[in-house]
Amino acid sequence: MRKGLILLTYFFFVALLILPLGKMIASAWETGLTGVLEVLTRKEVLHALVLSGLITVIVTLLNTLFGVSLALFLVRGRRWNRRIKQVLNSMVDLPFAVSPVIGGLMILLLFGPQTVLGTFFEGIGMPIVFALPGMVIATLFVTFPLMVREVMPVLQETGTEQEAAAYTLGANAWLTFWRVTWPSIRFGVLYGFVLTAARSLGEFGAVLVVSGNIINRTQTATTLVYQEVEDFHFVAANTVATVLVMLSILILLLLEWSKQRKDGILHADSNT
Repeated sequence: MRKGLILLTYFFFVALLILPLGKMIASAWETGLTGVLEVLTRKEVLHALVLSGLITVIVTLLNTLFGVSLALFLVRGRRWNRRIKQVLNSMVDLPFAVSPVIGGLMILLLFGPQTVLGTFFEGIGMPIVFALPGMVIATLFVTFPLMVREVMPVLQETGTEQEAAAYTLGANAWLTFWRVTWPSIRFGVLYGFVLTAARSLGEFGAVLVVSGNIINRTQTATTLVYQEVEDFHFVAANTVATVLVMLSILILLLLEWSKQRKDGILHADSNT
């Protein structure tokens, strides 16, 4: 029975991951290295990859800042009504409960060209929808829970004793955070950082809705892959998709390295 379950697990792993990935890579190299370089040096491909990288960097930094702040508020905040915190805590998981396309549609309805806010931002020369800000907001909406849900359990596990002792010794809130709280949550923040980066790099649905998929303007790498498939340019689509997969694998390897480093530090601390 046990061996059968193990073989079944391997079968699904190979059938759902290894075979499609191998087929995609084989298709990307169908025309050899020359064909790969020809695709990756096209102006629209370079622009899409750079734009995806820019969105990933911006969203990851913003998600780290606001995600850690919200996690601290939900776990450590004492001055707010408990029901308000419960509502906020449940709202954090909203992006998990709805389709990214729905998230993009909500942003479109809020900041679209015919809305009050959309008209206002258009008037001051900073359009939200069909521009970089809307794409950042859409990606941030999709990835926001990742940082909060990584940091909150760590804060709950560590408790408040050490922080209370720091306050007793005269440390202010900022010093307490950097000297006491941060060392205990830094690996949780790193996990959230890596997961946010990987998720941002591969976001498609919400970005497609708010970007308009305009070539050399608002077309990301994922929407470029979608466009190439629609145009039956499968080699180009698979080439760009392979680049995204390789980048995601590198990011996830960083996550595994950080986990091993954390385990090594905890093991060293336990021995001492």
